[in-house]
Amino acid sequence: MTDPVVEMSRVSKSYRRGDRELPVLKEISLRIEQGEFLALMGPSGSGKSTLLNLMAGFDRPTSGRLVVAGRELTRATAAELARWRAGHVGFVFQLYNLLPVLTARENVELPLLLTGLSRAQRRRRAETALALVALGDRLDHYPHQLSGGQEQRVAIARALVSDPPLLLADEPTGDLDAESAAEVLSLLDDLHRELGKTIVIVTHDPVAAARARRVARLEKGVLSPPVQGEHRDEVLSAAL
Repeated sequence: MTDPVVEMSRVSKSYRRGDRELPVLKEISLRIEQGEFLALMGPSGSGKSTLLNLMAGFDRPTSGRLVVAGRELTRATAAELARWRAGHVGFVFQLYNLLPVLTARENVELPLLLTGLSRAQRRRRAETALALVALGDRLDHYPHQLSGGQEQRVAIARALVSDPPLLLADEPTGDLDAESAAEVLSLLDDLHRELGKTIVIVTHDPVAAARARRVARLEKGVLSPPVQGEHRDEVLSAAL
């Protein structure tokens, strides 16, 4: 049996505001196996994005134990986390976060700058990743020359370019029209089914969450156990 890609044990996260401590996540325990597709749902302010940021190593827990892709993240330094993240986690943002002065290929290459790959190797990997998301004919286009759906696919290619064991997506369809959103969700579904990618998406949209195999809900920083099958459908129905 392989080790889980994500293992959280009683993870809590609080922020300080002046002399007050504001709890955001409360003793969350979660195990995500290799090849899973999990959706995290919940109202705004429930801690969904904070939980995703912890998995990505953008932030660290206040307490508890967090292991992602075999690495204990709780006590790693910011520099160590940046190096680790470059090869182990791909992150897809709601607003794409593409650099407007770089082409699609150059944007996708960015995570590889922290690796030891040569320029030619980085270029080939970026081209392969863009072909994977059906944008092989848009290599030299700048973000302003792309549609919103195409920009998000470039962002997904950037997240995939280092072939990380974990792909995280924070509201990946939240800024897209219905047609573009459906295309992005189909792409994520294909990456899961055909390439066996481990994917976690944060969403408030039941249509997006329905693509996942398991669904978990956050309420005021407390995570309900992930469910699947008929129980998953109950969670989705309640969110409508």
